[in-house]
Amino acid sequence: MHPFVYLASQSPRRRQLLEQIGVDHRLLVAQDGDPEPQDPEALEVALARESASDYVQRVTALKLDAALARLERRGLEAAPILCSDTTVSLGRHILGKPETPLQAQEMLQALSGKTHRVLTAVALQSGRKRLTTLSVSTVQFAPMDAAQIDAYVASGEPMGKAGAYGVQGRAAAYIAKINGSYSGIMGLPVFETANVLRAAGFAI
Repeated sequence: MHPFVYLASQSPRRRQLLEQIGVDHRLLVAQDGDPEPQDPEALEVALARESASDYVQRVTALKLDAALARLERRGLEAAPILCSDTTVSLGRHILGKPETPLQAQEMLQALSGKTHRVLTAVALQSGRKRLTTLSVSTVQFAPMDAAQIDAYVASGEPMGKAGAYGVQGRAAAYIAKINGSYSGIMGLPVFETANVLRAAGFAI
């Protein structure tokens, strides 16, 4: 029985979802001046011909490796570490987080009126054991005209989100249909994560 899990993510949505299922957690994230082994942004660069599922699982594993090194370097109390990463895939094209409002507009134009996939990988390190799972959902967007896209981008919500939208925010007004895990689209599939935590000895 573990009293808590380290969450290697700064996402407030992932914290909220852990709280929803009663999992105590502490943040284990990079801080200014940390000698991180690799630039976090560099981790999220897709490799040539890499599928979305391979990509999101590889990035999650690398982020978990970095968190493990962080835990050891800081000499913190031992506990399982949870890491997750989400990506959006339109056909074979991976849509990451927009770096500029123009990129956000282009992503939303591409998603408008189409169905895309949202993939969220979860990895938990508990001692020497690493448990992983992958949630794949499909999201159908209604058509968005230029004015609607501009207004949504101007809200600031698309920035920092894979695919330039947040299902839990204003974008919900344009989501016609979801097939899969709503929480997975938010960034942490609760059902799959709970199963992984149970397998590591958490009482959920």
